[in-house]
Amino acid sequence: MIDTAHLERLGVPATDLAEAIAAAERISITQYRHKGRFTRKRFEEAKAVCEILHRAGTLVVINDRADIAMALRADGLHVGQDDLPPSEVRSLIGETMLLGYSTHNCDQLSHAECQLADYLAIGPVYATGSKLRPDPTVGLNGVAEARELTDKPLVAIGGITLGSAADVLASGADCVATISGLSVENIDHWQCLAR
Repeated sequence: MIDTAHLERLGVPATDLAEAIAAAERISITQYRHKGRFTRKRFEEAKAVCEILHRAGTLVVINDRADIAMALRADGLHVGQDDLPPSEVRSLIGETMLLGYSTHNCDQLSHAECQLADYLAIGPVYATGSKLRPDPTVGLNGVAEARELTDKPLVAIGGITLGSAADVLASGADCVATISGLSVENIDHWQCLAR
């Protein structure tokens, strides 16, 4: 995941991580996550990231913002529990754009809104520093329970590192999302885990 706040703390341009992801042949989808205000400069950065990844055939999902996703001609939009519900989002983005939806427990995963998403996220699996007020962790058992509740592609999120990713995948996730666990330097190790 290309998280702008994390990359700014590291002093790494988002385009540098996008280039590394593009060079990693087995990473097929990446989320651009920006939780702040979308200035023109931020939009141009997101546009450059999309162009880099699209040239490599990597799908790009934008976090939270349907308007930005559509303006960038992104491949998808990811929304959470506090964002517009999938029923409203789907009417905005249409049927061809991917729609991801974050869930944090089995009750949320069982909600009818989940049926409108193309893929579902479950987590945080482990403690995470990327959110100010994170939901309770679900652990590997929560991932396994989520797998039993849906046939949709399942993305595990929250606190996942290179060292824990294999266990998370073995628990039933189709893929994992990571922020602090991903860097320009370790991208080759991540692509070895890709299915």
